Amino acid sequence: MLLKERIVIDDFGDKKFKIRLVESDNNTEAAFTHFLHNHKNGVSKLYKPAAIEHVKKLIRYRDSDQLASNEAAEEALQHLIFEETDIAFPAPKIPKFKFIDLFAGIGGFRLAFQNLGGKCVYTSEWDKYSKQTYRANFGEVPFGDITKPETKSFIPDGFDVLCAGFPCQSFSIAGKRGGFEDTRGTLFFDVAEIIKKKQPKAFFLENVKGLRSHDKGRTLETILNTLRNDLEYYVPEPQIINAKEFGVPQNRERIFIVGFRKDLGITDFEYPKSTDKSKVLEDILEKEEVSVKYYLSTTYVDTLRNHKARHASKGNGFGYEIIPNNGTANAVVCGGMGRERNLILDNRLTNFNPVTNITGEVNREGIRKMTPREWARLQGFPENFKIVVSDAQAYKQFGNSVAVPAIQATGKELIKLITERC
Repeated sequence: MLLKERIVIDDFGDKKFKIRLVESDNNTEAAFTHFLHNHKNGVSKLYKPAAIEHVKKLIRYRDSDQLASNEAAEEALQHLIFEETDIAFPAPKIPKFKFIDLFAGIGGFRLAFQNLGGKCVYTSEWDKYSKQTYRANFGEVPFGDITKPETKSFIPDGFDVLCAGFPCQSFSIAGKRGGFEDTRGTLFFDVAEIIKKKQPKAFFLENVKGLRSHDKGRTLETILNTLRNDLEYYVPEPQIINAKEFGVPQNRERIFIVGFRKDLGITDFEYPKSTDKSKVLEDILEKEEVSVKYYLSTTYVDTLRNHKARHASKGNGFGYEIIPNNGTANAVVCGGMGRERNLILDNRLTNFNPVTNITGEVNREGIRKMTPREWARLQGFPENFKIVVSDAQAYKQFGNSVAVPAIQATGKELIKLITERC
């Protein structure tokens, strides 16, 4: 039976239908969106079978009495290809290279590499709230848990660059052998396995600064030995890159690791030099008055100060700071008993009038926490990046993301090399 009426892309976003699919443990939803975004290249054929299964579910949802055939589903799929969609950050019309985005979060790597002319052909992220933000901005639903063979089975061949801000798990036996086998049980192993199988021209990995000193340096030694010797990639010495050197007022140091397939003949790589160290918090603050919910009560400010003082007397750090508007934030992260860290700024307002909300009187100093949009700016996300989740989730997502300008500056040097040599 062919379709009696046309399926439209809006049907995919129907709330009832989407909730039912998100709760399922398959990748048809991701394959469906990936198929639509790759119908002009050979990658789409990898996603087509699962995409058809997804459309069959959609047809069944619209008309529960209709038994959808593969023929009907394929007809609907062809209609959907030509549906106009409002995507905030579409891929370039004529891409210069292809890349995949692992541990994608909300798409910091994707933004940077799309800005450089790249086409993302596969993305993976397990967090359901991050997936919502990713889909809202890029029109794609990421595949799920990258440790599962089924998820890996959708990774296409022939992409140029693998990007991954992989989580830093403990390497329990790092250093005993110092190679591929020592990475088993860690998420880095899944990255290494994909590199070994797919042989991209280059990769770009990002992690916390502490990776360099973890386990007295043995963890990083194991990673580099795996990449250089087991996978046979040219990997220059990793470098600590600070986001504040690239146009955002955030002192965020991260380790960057890039590598190139040896047959390309690349034997040298220079990480980017600082481009802009001039930005301060005032440059990214809201220009208009923000909601009262972001201002702290006098009681809460006093509690924070007292708690920090007690920790300082014991030689311990505590996860917040009051930052002047002409200062630079420390790295935005989330943690500390579920509270956001480094959210407070000394935003002294002219003619500030204290008001009362559910937490009591707002402090007379005008001290407030930063808004999610300000956190987005601290990470270099553009103004039209959509924030579609709660404040708590937004803080978590931007805190866990990469600083886009630093990624883009490094990616530019990487892409320059592989396009010159290929």
